[in-house]
Amino acid sequence: MEMEKRITLELRNRSPAEVAELVVDNCRSDGEVEGLTDEFTELEFLSMVNVGLNSLAKLPSLPKLRKLELSDNNLSGSLETLSEKCPNLTYLNLSGNKIKELSNVEPLQNLKSLQSLDLFNCEITSLEDYRESVFELLPQVTYLDGFDQEDNEAPDSEADDEDEDGEDGAGPTGDYDEEDDDEEDEDGSEGGEVGLSFHVNQGDQDDDDDEDDYAEEEEEDQAAIQGQKRKRDADDEGEEDDDDEDD
Repeated sequence: MEMEKRITLELRNRSPAEVAELVVDNCRSDGEVEGLTDEFTELEFLSMVNVGLNSLAKLPSLPKLRKLELSDNNLSGSLETLSEKCPNLTYLNLSGNKIKELSNVEPLQNLKSLQSLDLFNCEITSLEDYRESVFELLPQVTYLDGFDQEDNEAPDSEADDEDEDGEDGAGPTGDYDEEDDDEEDEDGSEGGEVGLSFHVNQGDQDDDDDEDDYAEEEEEDQAAIQGQKRKRDADDEGEEDDDDEDD
């Protein structure tokens, strides 16, 4: 997709003055900045990674721009445009460009607010005393390729924000609640199983009791029947005796 069309899509029905961040990575250009105008007066972050830029000559005035991503392009010069159009830059990523000499980055001296500069995968990094030379040339820069002069790593502002959100948020509390819920669920499950087992056992016990009662009743009935039979037999014997006497 062409850069100009990509920028139009990224606007999402907003006016350029309403846009604070703009990312047009991996789109196509003819080597120049296209579709970006000085109407982007509120733009603070701009990313044009791998868009085939050879020059920044057509970069519009972006007075509020603070972070600029230009890695993986074909830039070797024209960096003087940055101090003219983006005087308030604090972060600049030029990694993967065709920057070979210290003279290529010398124009960045006029970016007085520049704190972080990345030149990864540029030929300039193979120069002897590369880091010392760049820090000397650009004294306003604190971090070069992610580290200061004492090799202390640059802080990750996004990571810091996430940590703060984690501390302020309900992360630990949420975890604790989930554990409690799990424990409650387990207890509930065990309780349910115990209850079911109890009812089953109780049902079996009731069936056994019913069978015992039924057996007792049968025994009683049998005893009654036997008693009546014995009585009838005795009566019959008595009648036979009377008949014999009469004879």
